[in-house]
Amino acid sequence: MQFLTDTKIDFMRYRVALGIISALLSVLSLVLVFSLKKLNIGIDFAGGTQVTVRFQDEPDLQELRDILTSAGFPEARLQRFGAVGQHEVLIRTATVKGSEEGSAETLLEALDGRYNAGSTKDFDLNRQGADALAAMLSKADPDGVVAPQEGLTPEQIESAPHYVDIANKILALRKADGLIHSWDQIESLDGVSPAVVSTLRERAELGQYALLSVENVGPQIGSELKSKGIWAVILSLGGMLLYIALRFELRFGVGAVVASLHDVTVVLGLYALLGYEFNLTTIAAFLTLVGYSVNDTVVVFDRVRENMQRMRRESLYTVLNLSLNQTLTRTIMTSGTTLIVAACLYFFGGEVIRGFAFILTVGVIIGTYSSVYVASPVVLAWEHYFGSGAKARKAVASR
Repeated sequence: MQFLTDTKIDFMRYRVALGIISALLSVLSLVLVFSLKKLNIGIDFAGGTQVTVRFQDEPDLQELRDILTSAGFPEARLQRFGAVGQHEVLIRTATVKGSEEGSAETLLEALDGRYNAGSTKDFDLNRQGADALAAMLSKADPDGVVAPQEGLTPEQIESAPHYVDIANKILALRKADGLIHSWDQIESLDGVSPAVVSTLRERAELGQYALLSVENVGPQIGSELKSKGIWAVILSLGGMLLYIALRFELRFGVGAVVASLHDVTVVLGLYALLGYEFNLTTIAAFLTLVGYSVNDTVVVFDRVRENMQRMRRESLYTVLNLSLNQTLTRTIMTSGTTLIVAACLYFFGGEVIRGFAFILTVGVIIGTYSSVYVASPVVLAWEHYFGSGAKARKAVASR
């Protein structure tokens, strides 16, 4: 579909001013990341422990910080997580010096001291797994399905199918909502007898929080992941430079790589400024951004190559402007549809992929801009300083 025909926009006219702005944004981004250290490094690279906790009632983050500080985690980072009303908090703690072990156990003990203080029961239905619950019910045998059978081993008693089924139902209930809020929820389950509910009330409790996930990365592993992630980006850029240099010319490869570097640095600066966590998923997003940026640039360069063969007497300046105008409709259509999808992921995809979607959303905009005002001007500058333009100046100077 060609809805823009015969456009004659002089894109290259603004290349110097926009090039200066692009360079300043890139430098500012690098300052934010490396000098001011604004990048929120996740445990994938920094090492440490990350736990996601869902509370029965909305927690006070300042109180949580005080609890963790008292437990020896003064630099712990807290972030509200999940949908409104779910009372989820993401807690990240740094690596314990001299240890590869995580700090989840110490962290949970600190939470227990505040939220489950005074509890007289050891079994927490919001924390224990299905196997432990089945074993507890099998030993108590409230439905009388284990005791009459003779000759059973302790392992067989602890895994009676009847109670394994009940335990799975209760854990499925907890998984659906994150935690069990009241005993009424258990009483309403099919196949759970009043005797089982009575036993659970007697021997177990519904804790004030549930542990949804635990991630632990040692400092050595984190450093290795960081190194591999950086190399993945560097090698991808190098591979693209080689590919474009072989398919087109070196100057086009340099232009594409400079544009990709510009996209990565500017988006990284915005990413750091907004405080999104930098982790392995972020590396994947940046690799996707590099691929998208280069693809958009290659489409323009392909048209440039075709026009250079047809317009041998025209200057590269004229050919670039013509090619950018000819591919303008394609650029708007491709970038526009991609942007709609990326924006939907950002606004409706949830907290888990928000950082990833942010990189794609902003990256599409900046990548489209760089194809026009970074990659093409770099090709023009290369031609001026190292190509035929430089040769012409040398010839004139030698006369």
